[in-house]
Order: sequence, then C-alpha cells, then structure tokens
Amino acid sequence: MDKVTRMVSERPVVIFSKSSCCMCHTIKTLLCEFGVNPAVHELDEMGRGREIEQALSRLGCNPAVPAVFIGGELVGGANEVMSLHLKRSLIPMLKRAGALWV
Repeated sequence: MDKVTRMVSERPVVIFSKSSCCMCHTIKTLLCEFGVNPAVHELDEMGRGREIEQALSRLGCNPAVPAVFIGGELVGGANEVMSLHLKRSLIPMLKRAGALWV
C-alpha cells in the first residue's frame, strides 16, 4: 500500500494498467488525447505487479485495472473516468491537478 501511495504522489495523473486490457488502453488514449502525460504502470510488465494489483483491490478498485489517480486521489476505473468526462468534470479536475494548462 505504501508503494502505491508513493507512486501516485509522484505525478499529477497516474494510471495502473495491464498491457492486454482494452479498457486500460481506452482510458490511456482518452487522457493522452486531452494532452495529459500520465505516469502509466503496466502491472503485467512489473516484477511486483501482482502485489500492487492486490493493494489496488484493497483500496476499492474493482476491477483493479485501470486504476486512475488524479492529484494523488483515486478517481476509479474506466466507468468513473468516462462518467466524469460525460459530466464535463474530468478536464477541470485535470486542470486543478496541474495535468493540463489550457
């Protein structure tokens, strides 16, 4: 859990992902299209990825990926991110976190 906390505090937007997950790809693409440069951690390519995935589950991420953190706070997975986008709340949140300047 401490490792996850440290990782999410290092950048304005952090995504925990798996390289084979289509919803992870969708969320990464959406944020990059906005001009965000997220830190992306591919759990299936990391030595301790399974451990981090379990920590994300304990934080309430279900499924564990994609797990999106903005400004150090857990936003949630694909459903939550897309819901924020459709409500026009995602871009203001990204701006407040310092992930977007426009």
